[in-house]
Amino acid sequence: MKIYTKTGDTGQTSLFRGGRVTKDDVRVEAYGQIDELNSLLGFTLAQGLPLPLASAVERLQAELFDLGADLATPAQAEGRSTVVRFSEAPIIRLEQEIDQWEATLPPLRHFILPGGAGGAAALQLARAVCRRAERAVVKLARAETINPLSLRYLNRLSDWLFIAARVANQTAGKAETLWVPPNQRES
Repeated sequence: MKIYTKTGDTGQTSLFRGGRVTKDDVRVEAYGQIDELNSLLGFTLAQGLPLPLASAVERLQAELFDLGADLATPAQAEGRSTVVRFSEAPIIRLEQEIDQWEATLPPLRHFILPGGAGGAAALQLARAVCRRAERAVVKLARAETINPLSLRYLNRLSDWLFIAARVANQTAGKAETLWVPPNQRES
């Protein structure tokens, strides 16, 4: 199979199981943001993460592919047997991991600045991209019917990425940099 089909040369693309839209369509923007987040998680893995986090990030990549497939499939395609729809199980798993990891971290009393170990900094960047993807999916949800679990997953995933970055820094022995309000900074 060739990687290029030439069917998108005029600025349109095919949706899974349902028609063609322009490449700047809100649906394409939403699942494109998910694809970018997934690629960033691959980059994050290349930065080095402790094994439990690395395995979890690989799982997230598969989940994000599922989510992208769900978002790329219009609601009217529901009756087709090969439609991938996102379920609640990944959301529950994210919540369980957040609770488990948060119990091992010092409580947050201040905002922290992104950074630290390479993997932790990449996870913080992924968190910011996840929030952008979430905004794109919110925009899609205002325009069309989507699986509501998509938004719940992205909201929880951004929390997970924040906690995972803290765990990565803790594992690497890197201290978190606290945000200091302007009126409390030294000149």
